[in-house]
Amino acid sequence: MYEDCIDSTGDFYLLCDTEGPWAIVLEALAAVGIAVTILLLLAFLFLMRKVQDCSQWNVLPTQFLFLLGVLGLFGLAFAFIAPLNDQTAPVRYFLFGVLFALCFSCLLAHASNLVKLVRGRVSFTWTTLLCIAIGCSLLQTIIAIEYVTLMMSRCMMFKYLTPYQLNVDFVVLLVYVLFLMALAFFVSSATFCGPCDNWKQHGRIIFVTVLISIIIWIVWIAMLLRGNPQFQQQPKCDDPVICIALITNAWVFLLLYIVPELCILYRSCQQDCPVQSSACPVPVYQRSFRAENQELSRARDSEGAEEDVALTAYGTPTQLQAVDPTQEGLLPRAKLSPQQDAGV
Repeated sequence: MYEDCIDSTGDFYLLCDTEGPWAIVLEALAAVGIAVTILLLLAFLFLMRKVQDCSQWNVLPTQFLFLLGVLGLFGLAFAFIAPLNDQTAPVRYFLFGVLFALCFSCLLAHASNLVKLVRGRVSFTWTTLLCIAIGCSLLQTIIAIEYVTLMMSRCMMFKYLTPYQLNVDFVVLLVYVLFLMALAFFVSSATFCGPCDNWKQHGRIIFVTVLISIIIWIVWIAMLLRGNPQFQQQPKCDDPVICIALITNAWVFLLLYIVPELCILYRSCQQDCPVQSSACPVPVYQRSFRAENQELSRARDSEGAEEDVALTAYGTPTQLQAVDPTQEGLLPRAKLSPQQDAGV
């Protein structure tokens, strides 16, 4: 598989190999994932027109870009089902890191926006969020282009490299993706602090998604670099390990992030009035200050009520006589001002 990157005879036999069912199972999961992702893309396009809250709409283009990245991950699985050759090698080494960097950059941009929203600040614009997502993934794109260019210029070097060396190169190429993953994890954990509780559910969704992704990456890297060599399954099980991790992580993105976000978006669009999730509750210190002001106003009103003030037909204030409690049944008579008395 690794000895010659030019030999293309029987490259795609695993796509229909009944003796190795792992390829057919992963192929079916990838095909179903592609269909589900396309349906979710259409659902996002339909609901984007009904969102009334600006803070919630600003993140939708970034989530749409995230779904495009997940769609690319499911399609990339077929490059790992087929054996490594001069056609699949550039696709693997380039798209694996770039697509994952794009997905984690979108999660990072969304988490950064939530850090502001949970503290009652104004949301980033949708263009800013897209620039954050694309800009963070741009470095991985440059790294992958340089590596693939170097690899294609020295294609014959593959037969001099062992499977373990190729796997080490593959993992080292993904160091920046690991950095984005860790950064998204810490930024999403920062969304738990803030007075606006309504936005924290989005932060919890991102936190769980990135946490499960970190576990998946630790497992497949450990199996690729340690497990397979110790169990003497290298290079036989290298491609299945990477492909299983790829498809599993793509499904985690859909089930743990996109589907909950879509449910929240659907419930928001079902409301007649603008979305209430953007409303930030008043902090405790502001509520106590407001309550003290209201009590002070009521105290002033009660003090003013002791001086019973009435308005005459001409709009001139007149003070009522104090009621003598010993004289029951007598109505107090209003005292007229000297000007009114003279006029009478």
